[in-house]
Amino acid sequence: METSYAEENLSTEQPPSREKARIQGAYGDQERPGRDQTPQGERPQASDGSPLLSFSLPKEARLLKRAEFLRVYNEGARFEGRFMTVFILPSTGPLHRVGITATKKAIGKAHDRNRAKRLLRESFRLSRAETDAVLQRFDWVLNARRSLMHAKLDKPLAEFRQIVAKIGRRLSSSEGA
Repeated sequence: METSYAEENLSTEQPPSREKARIQGAYGDQERPGRDQTPQGERPQASDGSPLLSFSLPKEARLLKRAEFLRVYNEGARFEGRFMTVFILPSTGPLHRVGITATKKAIGKAHDRNRAKRLLRESFRLSRAETDAVLQRFDWVLNARRSLMHAKLDKPLAEFRQIVAKIGRRLSSSEGA
């Protein structure tokens, strides 16, 4: 009778069970305490919810729909910079809202577009004090430019703050006239 290769060379026996396969540490088999057993002083502290410490923009502070972007492009003012083009349109809401774009034509590959959007989003987030100083609330659209790919965060941040200052000066001069 002819036997197959598997029958000849592979074992059908099960390995012995390993009930205590875990190596014991200096403290034996002590388990970590559950959340309800952790002393109060050792628990992680909850954040105070301060808007300057948050690392994301709330949904209410973002432009989400194509129609919102198009309205800002068509009806808003345009400010050119080396790293970005900024479009603004006065808003009736309580918050500044932002939309960020990085096109394939301007930036290229997806990972580069994602980095460009992260840089612009962070520039907007870190400039919250400057944007809140502008009394009028705006819908902002930030378009990434190719030169943004060769910059660290400090340069687009400085440029965005200059644009916000320019908008603030323009508003104050138009109110005084």
